Amino acid sequence: MDWDDIVDPKVAVAVAVTAAVTSKPVRNALRKGAVYGMAGLLVAKDRLSAAAGAFAEGAQQAAAATKSAAEDLTESARQSAE
Repeated sequence: MDWDDIVDPKVAVAVAVTAAVTSKPVRNALRKGAVYGMAGLLVAKDRLSAAAGAFAEGAQQAAAATKSAAEDLTESARQSAE
């Protein structure tokens, strides 16, 4: 192999991947990282779902209050017109 082949980025990546695949501690670290990463994504999804649900509930309550206020105003206007 020439020196250019050794310092080629493709060769460096291939060597790193081979070392990772054949090294038990590296595989364990990658596995643990994948597990923690997936757990983090699941927690984030749960929190986003809870926040979206709370936002939707607040929007429904605001809409109900607005509707009630509009109905009261309409009824008041009808009574004033009579």
